[in-house]
Amino acid sequence: MEHRSQAESALGGAAYGMLFVLGVVMAIVGGFTHPVWQSGLIPVSAIVWVLALFGVCAGAGRLMRAKLGATTAGLGWLLVTMPFTLELSAGDLVIASGAPGYVYLYGGLAALVAGYLLSPSSGGGSWLLRGYPQKNSM
Repeated sequence: MEHRSQAESALGGAAYGMLFVLGVVMAIVGGFTHPVWQSGLIPVSAIVWVLALFGVCAGAGRLMRAKLGATTAGLGWLLVTMPFTLELSAGDLVIASGAPGYVYLYGGLAALVAGYLLSPSSGGGSWLLRGYPQKNSM
């Protein structure tokens, strides 16, 4: 069994916390800017946001060498994006129905799943902690 020091555990927790914050920031900015740029009927900015979300989730999973990296970033995006789909009593709505909203919402969900599936299973330690020597308990 591998034992981690308190510094390694704190560094790993901080890294996962920052991935969650990155997902939240991407959801806030993407939620308000996904309908900005369209080329005819093609919602270009929504497609760009979906590709960026996939890149972040897949990259987080690979860099942390665990599916939890992709899950953490995706969870931050998901927890902000879902309330954006609710219509307030005044009629305000962040992610409206229409091509940009559907591409951003459902494409984003597909990007989360694809990023999770392409991430490696746990093991091998993260890139962040790779510089620490392995401690053998023999």
